[in-house]
Amino acid sequence: MSVSQVCPGLFVSDLDSSLNSAVLTRRKIKLIVNASGITPLKYPQVPGLEVVEVPVQDLPHASLDQYFDPVSEKIHQNLNQNHNCLVHCTAGRSRSPALVLAFLIRFSGLSLAQSFRVVLESRPFIRINAGFWIQLRDYEVRVQNRSTVRMVQTECGVLPHVQDQDQDQDQDQDRGDGVCING
Repeated sequence: MSVSQVCPGLFVSDLDSSLNSAVLTRRKIKLIVNASGITPLKYPQVPGLEVVEVPVQDLPHASLDQYFDPVSEKIHQNLNQNHNCLVHCTAGRSRSPALVLAFLIRFSGLSLAQSFRVVLESRPFIRINAGFWIQLRDYEVRVQNRSTVRMVQTECGVLPHVQDQDQDQDQDQDRGDGVCING
């Protein structure tokens, strides 16, 4: 599962997969979003390949949110041209899934909770850090004027609590089902 397809034309991977010519060619990748924090990288020679750099470390205090709009717009433009996109970070577990969640929030109409479920279904081992979760929650409020994720204190620290779809967003229930997803 080094490369995961989130939706038609949109893939998430680790660093090694993004440097693999066969991976890029087989999936017809025309846009790479490099959120590994490593630049420059020498990608395989693929005709028409474009790279967008997101120089952010996987740290809770890092400002990934400044890239949510520009990266989402670039992915959207790319997909509208029927070009495939690969978003990667070092392990494909935190920064790249967070950027894909931002894209889904902005362009799919899905809530953060729904977007998380979509990405988690295709890539079940994601572990977005708590700081990025807070930024994504704030982004959902800014873009969609709602919040479907709240941060709760658990024995593992502050973690996201994804509300059930049928749960009233205004209720402040703590069912105690926070999962250690940053572990």
